[in-house]
Amino acid sequence: MAFRFFETKERASIYQKHMIPAPKKVHDVILSYLEEKKGRPFELAVDVGCGSGQATNVLAAHFQKVLGIDISEAQIEEAKRVGSPSNVSYLVAAAEKMPFEDNSVDLITSSTAAHWFNMKAFMTEVDRLLKPNGCLAIYNFRAHVELYYKDYSQSASDALNEALEFIATQHGPGKFDQWLSEYKEIFDEVHFADKKRVTRILQKLTMSVEALMRLMESTCMYQNFLLKEPEAAKEFVQNLQERLLKILGVSSTNTELEMVTDYFCVLARKPA
Repeated sequence: MAFRFFETKERASIYQKHMIPAPKKVHDVILSYLEEKKGRPFELAVDVGCGSGQATNVLAAHFQKVLGIDISEAQIEEAKRVGSPSNVSYLVAAAEKMPFEDNSVDLITSSTAAHWFNMKAFMTEVDRLLKPNGCLAIYNFRAHVELYYKDYSQSASDALNEALEFIATQHGPGKFDQWLSEYKEIFDEVHFADKKRVTRILQKLTMSVEALMRLMESTCMYQNFLLKEPEAAKEFVQNLQERLLKILGVSSTNTELEMVTDYFCVLARKPA
């Protein structure tokens, strides 16, 4: 993982506080796939690029042991600080070189992180680590969000997606185009023959305008913008907030909207 945008304690804390975890539906898809392809027992899961542990902790109820790894020491310290179930632990490591034994892992997951990896090296590690019939699950959300508020849903959605497109295309670092293409290239780089993409996994949330702005600020693309042009980045969020309030015809940032996000998932099974 060559790109690091959450290396400081402050940025790791922002990510932990405001980034929204994937919906239960995503984990249900993953666990059903593992059940079908490998079967129980579910002994060890490794969450790669785990950040501050939101997705890692969800796995705890289904595995004897769960390990979260991330290249960022700040993220790992934040994950440890917020606490986890007793069968979850964390360590600093790269996706391309993981300190686990051969054929020892039932499931390897990665949430909103695979576009940072060197996929060739990562897949070599995945092949080495997974047990026969062990599974890989890589997932993220679409760079498109739907907002719903009275008669202003379309205009509000357009404003937000225009802003997302701007920071994604102008400030999305590294191989960010892989995220924008919904991991189609990553799917091609997964060399296991038994694989599939699952799309249109929807999540509905109620969120205030204020929380929506904090979510925007927690993204790596905004953090990259902030790093390069701090004043312009802050002005960008302020202008977006003012535009949304004007569209909605309200003055309070506590005004709540319904937000729908759309997840996609790459699933694959190592041969027996």
